[in-house]
Amino acid sequence: MGMIRNIIRHKLALIGLIILIPMFLSALLAPIISPHNPVEPDMKQILSPPSIAHPFGTDTLGRDVFSRVMYGSRISLLVGFVSIGIAVMIGIVIGAISGYYGGMIDEVFMRFVDLMMCFPTFFLILAVIALLEPSIWNIMIVIGLTNWMGIARLVRAEILSIKNKEFVLAAKAQGFTEKRIIFNHVLPNSLTPVYVVATLGIGGAILTESALSFLGIGVQPPTPSWGNILTQAKDNIEVAWWLSLYPGLAIFLTVMGYNLLGEGLRDIFDPRRRYSGL
Repeated sequence: MGMIRNIIRHKLALIGLIILIPMFLSALLAPIISPHNPVEPDMKQILSPPSIAHPFGTDTLGRDVFSRVMYGSRISLLVGFVSIGIAVMIGIVIGAISGYYGGMIDEVFMRFVDLMMCFPTFFLILAVIALLEPSIWNIMIVIGLTNWMGIARLVRAEILSIKNKEFVLAAKAQGFTEKRIIFNHVLPNSLTPVYVVATLGIGGAILTESALSFLGIGVQPPTPSWGNILTQAKDNIEVAWWLSLYPGLAIFLTVMGYNLLGEGLRDIFDPRRRYSGL
């Protein structure tokens, strides 16, 4: 309850939450409230402009864009959460081991992190995805495997700052195993910044998935995603402006919502910033 109260008091976090709640509801309730089948073509309604029957118009196959945008939100949110979940798990494990043990283990892990960070992430994802069969699961795994490095460095830094504190030394004096000390005492006290980075990372993962789908190597038709809806838009921009407006607006609002929520959480979790709710 205290966290919810702090978010409500923080203007940026509250705005981000207000933006994201409808997105979550549309993704969750899409099968119930969607007015049309998102993959069923209707040749009599090809490129119909927005109307009461089709609030966001129709696409080149007569499919309802409103329904496709709603179902596309499910894909985008799934990619965001699963891919960042993978990145967080890898980053936490590597950062925790590196920070706690130090020495040669720390050197090897951090040099590997530095090596991974030398590659442009999006082009690395493009190269890997191009070699794999286009699949939503492949996209989530690849995005997760290429976005853990910053989390690992963050967790390592946090653990370096707390591993010699009194409660950790007390746990060692009581004879606890290193595994128990790391996962029961050190990690729970070093994860606060990870929540902020993960929230911001979800928006980035959604942008990456949309870009991959736009390029034709992401989510494959007829499964709707915001990116492949925009693929149709580029060929019909002059006659069907709605094909680019609504999915583009959905991407913009969702990413902005996560960024605002992440910035708000950063202020709330970090007492040094003396958050003022601005």
